[in-house]
Order: sequence, then C-alpha cells, then structure tokens
Amino acid sequence: METRQAQQAFEYLVIGAGSAGCVLAHRLVKAGRSVCLLEAGPKDDTPFVHMPATFVKVIGTERTWLYESEAQAAAQGRKMVVPQGRTLGGGSSVNAMVYTRGTPADYEDWAAQGAQGWGWDEVLPAFKKAENNQRLAGRLHGTEGPLRVSDPRCRHPLSLAFVRAAQQVGHSYNDDFNGETQAGVGFYQSTTMDGKRGSTAATYLAEVLGNPLLSVRTGAQVLKILLQDGQACGLRYRDAQGQVHELRAQREVLLSAGALASPKILLLSGLGPGEQLQKLGITTERDLPGVGENFQDHLEVSVYGRCRDPISLLGQDRGLAAMRHGLQYALFRQGLLSSTVVESGGFFDTSGAGRPDVQFHVLPTLVGDVGREPLAGHGISLNPCVLRPQSRGTVRLRSPDPLAPMLFDPRSLSAEADVQTLMRGLKLARQILRAPALQALISEELAPAKEALIDDATLERHVRSHAKTVYHPAGTCKMGVDPMAVVDPQLRVHGVGRLRVCDASVMPTLNSANTNAPAIMIAERCAEFVLGRP
Repeated sequence: METRQAQQAFEYLVIGAGSAGCVLAHRLVKAGRSVCLLEAGPKDDTPFVHMPATFVKVIGTERTWLYESEAQAAAQGRKMVVPQGRTLGGGSSVNAMVYTRGTPADYEDWAAQGAQGWGWDEVLPAFKKAENNQRLAGRLHGTEGPLRVSDPRCRHPLSLAFVRAAQQVGHSYNDDFNGETQAGVGFYQSTTMDGKRGSTAATYLAEVLGNPLLSVRTGAQVLKILLQDGQACGLRYRDAQGQVHELRAQREVLLSAGALASPKILLLSGLGPGEQLQKLGITTERDLPGVGENFQDHLEVSVYGRCRDPISLLGQDRGLAAMRHGLQYALFRQGLLSSTVVESGGFFDTSGAGRPDVQFHVLPTLVGDVGREPLAGHGISLNPCVLRPQSRGTVRLRSPDPLAPMLFDPRSLSAEADVQTLMRGLKLARQILRAPALQALISEELAPAKEALIDDATLERHVRSHAKTVYHPAGTCKMGVDPMAVVDPQLRVHGVGRLRVCDASVMPTLNSANTNAPAIMIAERCAEFVLGRP
C-alpha cells in the first residue's frame, strides 16, 4: 500500500485524543506550539456521549474498543472484555464521569517505587490546575481549570437509599471523597457541566479547536512510531479510507493511546522485550522488557436486589417515559438524562488496615456485563471493587500486523488477595442491602443468594463467575528507574529520545479510585515537562 508523505510539519504529534491527549493538545497549543492530534475513532458528535445518562448506549459502538482477553483460569475460564474510549475525549467521553483522585498514600507509593517527584505534594497542584469545581475550593480543590466538576443534578431514590443504608450499618457520610478523608459513603462529584458530560474533548479540546496551530485527525489509527538515530522523528498512520500517511515531529512524539493501545504501538515500533519482538520478526530498536508488563485493572462484582415497586431505570428509555425525560432534559438540562447513573457509592476499609480497600459503585438498575445480559426486572446493583489489586497481567502482540488483536492476558483474580478483598466487599454489600433504608424498597436479594447467611465458598464462586472490569486498565508502561520501568519520572521513554508516554499506562500501581482524574493530572504534568516548566 502506498504511503503518502505529509507536507505539513508539526512541533508535536499526540497519539490518542483521550483524557490525556486532549489535555496535552490544549496546553501545548495555548503555549504557542503546533500540534497534530490523532484519534483512531470518530468525532464525539453523538448525543449519547453528551447526555450523561446515555453513556451505556455508546459502549460496544464504533466509539469504543472492546479488548477481549485470553480465557482467565482464575475466573472460571471466562474471557474478560475491557471497553475503552475510541472517540474524541476517549474514556472521558464514554465513562460514568465519576471524579475521584485516590489518596495521598497512592502517590507516595509511586514515589517510593521510583517515580521521584510524583508524591502527593507534587501531584496536588496539577489536580487543582485542571479542576473547576462548582462547589468546593480551598487547599484541596481548584476553581479555575478547564475541567468542570459538579454535584449530581439527579439523585435516584435507590441511590439515596443506599447512602442512608450504609450509614445505618455504621459508615459515616462523606461530602467530599477527594477531601481530607476518603472513607465513607455519599454522592460522587462528576465531570459534568450544566447537565452535560464534561469530557476533556468538551472542555480542554473545545477551547483550542479553532486555533490554526492545532490539527485534529479522526479516523487515524497509528501503526508505528518512526525512529531515527535512536530518537522518535514521526509516525505512520492509516486513515479511515485505508490510506497510509507519515507525519514528522520537529520536537517530540507524545503517546497517549491508553494502557492497552500504548504498549501495542511501542511494540509495533520495535520498542519492547527484544525476545518477543524477534519471534515476530520485528526489529528491536530498543530492548525495553517492561513494555506490556505490569497490567492492572480494578475488578468489581455485583450484589443484586429486587425492587418492591418498578422504580429502577428499567424501561425509562422507552415509550412515554423516554419522551418525558427527553423533554425535561431538552428544556431544563435536568431529570433522569442528566444523571450519571453511578450517582452514589463509597470507600470502605474491609480489612481493618486503616485505609479503604474497597470502593462501591451503585447503580439503580440491574446491570450485566459486555456479552452478559442483566437479570430481568427492576432492581439495584451494589458493586464492590478491589482498589489495590495484586494480580498482574500482560499485553503483547499476537502478530506483527498492526490491525490484528492483541494477546491480552490480565490474569484476573490470579492473586488470592484480590478474591478475598472482593469477598469482604460482597459481605458488606449484602449487609447494606438488608439495612432499613434499602429494605423499604428492596424485596429480596437475587444474587449471590437469597438467604442472609451463606458460606465463603458460595461467595468465592460468585466472585470468580461474576467479577468484571471497572474499565481502569493501567501500568503497562510504568514510570520509574528500575529495569522494568518504561518511562522515567518525566515520562520520557528510557533510551529513546523525543518520545514520551502520557496516560494511565505509566502508573506504577493503580490509584485507589477511578482513573480519569489521575490521567488528566498526569497529562497536566507531562505538558509542564514538555514545556520546561518544572
């Protein structure tokens, strides 16, 4: 296939217009730099992206990748499917918009693992720089950044009942999960603005779209990074029509394709474990054994309850109900369509170690998984998630063909500690489900069991048969200085000039919360490194 050389030169090439890539494009263009931002998927020009409650209708469409794993031995041989954003805004355009950062201890752990300069005191200014919080301010919150953070406009009766029920069994109410204390139960702030999703495409990128220094190319799947004399000098990509093009970078190439695609692109470019590359016939440009290793993800497992009355979200997207909600949203940007669906939740210390190890995502409906239909009827899903998983997986090439699926083995639940944490989360969820506030609305538990007392073997079977991703892959291009580190603390690829990785793949370990806010923080810091602003 003929390769067409691009005539236009750019100072920076940014691969991936997701949560991090849009931030990079914004900050570099604002600083007077020319940028070409490439995104494999289409524009974010569907109303299902921008109406908060309809994000579930985007999963599985052309605006998401559906990465399928190998069969997971510790999860009853199931194949895990990990959806990731494939549109402008990336994950921030298809996620549940929950705004949580994790705890200071998460970032102190990063620094202790070799990510020097990434402790809490160093990352907090970047979180604040990004944030434009509707309600909170002061030492821990920003009010002038591009990223709009707001309180929920809609609070479903089941979400509110969960918050009350958790307090009834002894857990404190928390008005700010990004405040002085993470533990407790409450309502999540979200990346929404005026009843609409506030993705990084709708905030950061929108501010610079008309700037002549920026070129945005959608439908552009990057095939490899081009190297010359040990430095990144450009990239090769395939457009939506199948034509192959090359672009040149005058300064740097910034890889922000996500924790599954970023290692794939590095491997296709000859950057990775030399023995693996050699077997596939790919010339090793730099032997980096850590590329594609250290994969981590948050897993959750549901406790399901049946509603006494038909009050869940089931059927609200059809008939007269859908018309009513649509009219309310169109006129006032309020009502059910302004809901993020995952309105309430909490952080709990189930081990007694003094630090939350389980997060709850609560949905006022019965949810399934990609490829698994939900239980029938009206109900609630309480989803405990293991915050600091010990299981580690890999992302490797199956073939030298850039369009071939990856060899993806997350090794889900391979660490017994993860199973035990999820079992403790299930026990807590079942206790909360039986508290008075929820019992007023819930007639029975549907799964893992109807009876209140069940043995650990039943809980373990439920974990291994139902655990699913929370869509937070990370760690595959980890930051540090040890032999398995892929990037240094300024996100430069070890031994390769003019190339940085900037997304959740650089996390040495997962943060103890949702990953969107930290990915944006990482991009804010990367922009400062690129521009020479320590």
